[in-house]
Amino acid sequence: MQFRIMGPLAVLDAEGRDRTPTVPKHRDLLALFLLHAGRPLTVERLRRLLWASEGGDRSDSLVRGYVGELRRLLGKDVITTVSGSYALALGDGLLDVDRFRLLVDRGANEEALALWRGEVLEDVDPEGTRWAETRRLREELEELRLLALERRVQADLDAGRHRELLAELKQLVKRHPTWQRFRGQYMLALYRSGRRVEALAAYAVLRDQLDGGHAIEPDPELQLLYHRMLHDDASLHVSAGPPVLLPPDVSGFVGRADLLDRVIGGQVVVHGQAGAGKSALAVHAAWRRRADFPDGILYADLRETTAPAAVLEDFLRWLGCPAQAIPATLEQRVRLFRTYAANRSLLVLLDNAAGEAQVRPLLSACPTVVTSRSPLGGLTEARRLSVGVLAEKEALELLVTGSGRDADRGGEHDGGEAWLRLARLCGGLPLALRIAASRLAARPEWTVGYLVRLLEDEQERLDRLHAGDQAVRSVLAIGFDGLPEPARLTLRGLGALSAPDVADWVTDLLGGQAEALVDAGLLETCGVDVAGQVRYRMHDLTRLFAREHPVPGVPAKVASVVLARVQASRFSLVSDDPGTVVATRDIRESVEWLAAERGFLVSLVADLHAAGLDDECWRLAHLLAPFLERHRFLDDWRAVTGPALASARRAGDDHGAALVLLDLGDLHLAERRWDRAEEALRPALESCLRHGLARDANRVRLRLGRVHLELGRLEAAEQALRQCRAAAAGLRDEADADRVLGEVLRRAGRLDEAAGHLLAAVGGLARLGDRHRQADTLIDLSTVRLAQAAKPAARAAAEQARGIAVRLGDRLLDAHALLALARVNRAEGAAELAAELAGAALEVFEETGDQRGAANARALLAGTARR
Repeated sequence: MQFRIMGPLAVLDAEGRDRTPTVPKHRDLLALFLLHAGRPLTVERLRRLLWASEGGDRSDSLVRGYVGELRRLLGKDVITTVSGSYALALGDGLLDVDRFRLLVDRGANEEALALWRGEVLEDVDPEGTRWAETRRLREELEELRLLALERRVQADLDAGRHRELLAELKQLVKRHPTWQRFRGQYMLALYRSGRRVEALAAYAVLRDQLDGGHAIEPDPELQLLYHRMLHDDASLHVSAGPPVLLPPDVSGFVGRADLLDRVIGGQVVVHGQAGAGKSALAVHAAWRRRADFPDGILYADLRETTAPAAVLEDFLRWLGCPAQAIPATLEQRVRLFRTYAANRSLLVLLDNAAGEAQVRPLLSACPTVVTSRSPLGGLTEARRLSVGVLAEKEALELLVTGSGRDADRGGEHDGGEAWLRLARLCGGLPLALRIAASRLAARPEWTVGYLVRLLEDEQERLDRLHAGDQAVRSVLAIGFDGLPEPARLTLRGLGALSAPDVADWVTDLLGGQAEALVDAGLLETCGVDVAGQVRYRMHDLTRLFAREHPVPGVPAKVASVVLARVQASRFSLVSDDPGTVVATRDIRESVEWLAAERGFLVSLVADLHAAGLDDECWRLAHLLAPFLERHRFLDDWRAVTGPALASARRAGDDHGAALVLLDLGDLHLAERRWDRAEEALRPALESCLRHGLARDANRVRLRLGRVHLELGRLEAAEQALRQCRAAAAGLRDEADADRVLGEVLRRAGRLDEAAGHLLAAVGGLARLGDRHRQADTLIDLSTVRLAQAAKPAARAAAEQARGIAVRLGDRLLDAHALLALARVNRAEGAAELAAELAGAALEVFEETGDQRGAANARALLAGTARR
């Protein structure tokens, strides 16, 4: 059942049939129930309201009779009895007044106005004097009606229907002469219809009325509109709606799903390197949220308009402030802008900010997004979103989408590999990817492979990455040209290094301007490494740009520092001096530094070879060998031996070549490539003997003994190792020979002799302070003790090895110790604990890529399961 009291009283059932009472007293009674909807009315109260002019002089039974008649007409459940009182039971939305209020509150103004049929109960209480409730409700609904009408008219004005509104607005102003919002809308409709004089006259009429009768001025908003019309403000000429100053949305926007929903809200700084797509992300996010800001979106490119005062003048004019009312000073403009923004649902996007001082005057209570190459740390209230390069999948999508080509084919002779190569040459940088895609779109005769071949030339790559006025070099030059000279020198120095990232000590060595480069978007902070150093990353295209302005002598300068530091770290790992026992903490710190710098040092070996610094090249590679061997970084080890050997031979340094060959032999031993190891070690031995390098020759023989062992030549292995031990030049050589000899004797089944040599090696390595090899030898000793059925001794050796590994923080060594303990526990019958220890070891072996260790762990697990 629908009840209507706005206008004549009406009742409609569910099928739309008219169920309105026709008997006057029935209508009066229903009107009273509707005016007091949901509130109980006693019989006495109803009697007084129905016959108010007669003082309610009627019987209660008469009232009850009317209620009964009304129930028969409308339904028994419509009027309920509660404690001797009557109440009208109305569901949600059944009364037009309730629906009207809700629609106005929601801003559904046209729907609300469609419900309006006239004043409340105009046929039951025409004068609105019978009941006080009628008068109060009429006053309330009239205010809501005018509000809805005002909003609807404004929507029509915003839509450009000013001419169609003139007649309606004229009548509204006539009926409501002091309702100033209607007056302002009427003035605006006249102004936009080319009737400026009449618009100004309409304002003068109101001002005279107020001044004559009330001695007051029109509202400030209407005064402002008048002054804008008086000075013919251009922003009033068309009905543009709220200002949306954003650049066009980015076509084919790709990726950034993790950032898009976080761009808008409060103060947000979107920062990243040059060309990373910060502006594209911010603009795309703003367009996605356009509906959330009905009062508009303000945009300023702070690279084009650098002065905050000029930006504020532009913003104020777009917000409706006439030019002559804009204050002269920056401080006054800031206050006025914040006043304008305070009560509006606005978004502000400040693009390409150079620093905090440029942004701070433009901040207000409304959400503000700032894009910058710098994180703008001085904006303490802001959230920060870092924008990096695109992942490979997203980079490919951007290339394919932007070029308008088939993703499965790069061209007539190219496939998916060409697309992948192109994405990598662009380094995932959105600007470079868009330029490459644009070039393909503009040159349909080009294949992807052809563009790849153009870009593979590093000296030409930046020249090729341009499309029209878009160029990677020009974007990089913006940041570079704005740097002070020390920062430029730092960037140029870093360009000489090919490492993917560098620590803060490198940037300090080259000028100490890392943070200035970060703020310029030419360097990125990529975290703190395991050694506690801040690390910085340079994009490959930025490196090419930096190399166009080389600084002489950078590789040599870096090498001098690196060689000393690596030598000190290596000393902690392989010290030959038993009088200088290195603390475990020093070993751990050395390992942490080498682990943090591994990528940098491996790249530096290649840089030194390319720069012709042959002596530094092979020496650095040789110094790195113990660390790379210990942690099984075999790919890196392989990468440094090639240029190191080439440098030693190019320099004619036979000793250096022999040492690198020795390292190469160790690499092949670690790879279990015994024949290749022998091929490397034989010429190393010949060179050492030829130049009288007895100790180095002895170390080569030690490795050859290991080769004999692995190839099953146990007699040759024992002979070579005993010869090594006899010719040992120090405790280090004796310990190394004893350790390998112990393994030879174990395989030969001579367990007591094997244990003796391994115990001697453990003692010697302990005196040397070589914790790593001491632990390795203890693990070998545990294996021998198990073979001797000496389980307590086997456990003691394995536990001692594990204690050393834990103190060193060496996970791989710890995994081998865990495996040794697992074997001991299995021998002792603790199969469940053995499986647990072997499983923990297997996890580490798989993470570190130690295939042999993983195979041994799986074999132990399988053997334990069968028991």
